[in-house]
Amino acid sequence: MKLTKLEPFIVKVPPPHYGGYYYFFVKLHTDKGIYGWGETATLSIYYPLHDSYKVLMKEIFEKYLKGEDPLDRERLNKILYANLTRRHTEYSTGGLISAIDMALWDIAGKVCDQPVYNLLGGAFRRKIRSYTYIYDVKGKKGLEEQPSLWADPERVAENAAYLVDEGFTAVKLDPVPLVYVEPPLTEEEKRGMDPVTLRYKFSHRNPYHMTMEQYKRVEKVVGAIRDAIGTKADILIGTHGQITTASAIRLAKVLEPFDPLWFEEPVPPENTKEMAKVARSTTIPIATGERLTTVFDFRQVLEDGAASILQPDLGSCGGITECKKIAGMAEAYYAQMAPHVWGGPLITAAALHIDASIPNFLIQESILKGRGFFDELLVEPLVWEDGYYTVPDSPGLGVDLNMEALKKYAV
Repeated sequence: MKLTKLEPFIVKVPPPHYGGYYYFFVKLHTDKGIYGWGETATLSIYYPLHDSYKVLMKEIFEKYLKGEDPLDRERLNKILYANLTRRHTEYSTGGLISAIDMALWDIAGKVCDQPVYNLLGGAFRRKIRSYTYIYDVKGKKGLEEQPSLWADPERVAENAAYLVDEGFTAVKLDPVPLVYVEPPLTEEEKRGMDPVTLRYKFSHRNPYHMTMEQYKRVEKVVGAIRDAIGTKADILIGTHGQITTASAIRLAKVLEPFDPLWFEEPVPPENTKEMAKVARSTTIPIATGERLTTVFDFRQVLEDGAASILQPDLGSCGGITECKKIAGMAEAYYAQMAPHVWGGPLITAAALHIDASIPNFLIQESILKGRGFFDELLVEPLVWEDGYYTVPDSPGLGVDLNMEALKKYAV
């Protein structure tokens, strides 16, 4: 069996844009008529660079994959890693490799007539505990409204309680403001610019020091959530590395009375020794990993004692091949796995197969219940009930994309 073609697909996510503004998919074809689906994480560098993504994927296929046996997953993964990164971990190319690797595993499962989790060692569990960000599901507002929601104790607590009543046993929010550079544009120029380009061109992610007012606001917001949900569910603090080490240590002291399950990316993930300072200063477990790739990035996290909960994204960490290795390495440190998802249904499905097959799984990120726009894209929906996913048990990833929907929402 040989690989014959790669098709890239980019779809525009309709409002409220949960999971991102765009999803990036690939479809690998073989000469036996068997195909596999893969997905790149939406926060890759290719997020606003659609043409580049398509061209790169096609060129990578022609150069490194055409005519190869898709069952040689380990060898092909290492060929891509060596040639695209020059054996140095890198987030954007990790997203390209991840989508291809995911598709190769989908093909392998179909060839063997087995779900991917059986190829990874079999089922450790078949029900996967999940959590979601706290979206404004009561007010039906989109991503643009998230910062104001997370700053409002009453609104965010109401939505958290609603999600817990729906069955979630954990909910997440980022109560720490993101800081953006004020663009040197007139109001008229800003109105004429694509909102995604405007947001990412002028985003400013250098860590800053929080003010006393900001600490107090976080205390009120998280306290309101804990009052609303009691001990029925965990609270996850999902910061995005936007504050300094000193500020993160102070913030952890504010958060400790509310007993969050974790404090995520308290500082940027580029400096694990600084993150380790935060870990040593607090009783709250530190989580990180959505912007890390391969076992080498995660090895540094574990060796430095920077985090005890790892969050690789199946759409950027190097795919299923690499995530299984990360989980195995984490087991030796008693670290737990909580795969990240900010993207479409294929990343979610791939993560469920990892979750099913590893002993050190903790909880899986979900875009609400994995329904909504996912249902339009999938031929058969993912199954979520009472806070848990059921692992797809059809061959491969167990899901298929609807070609008509891909055409309808194509970029």
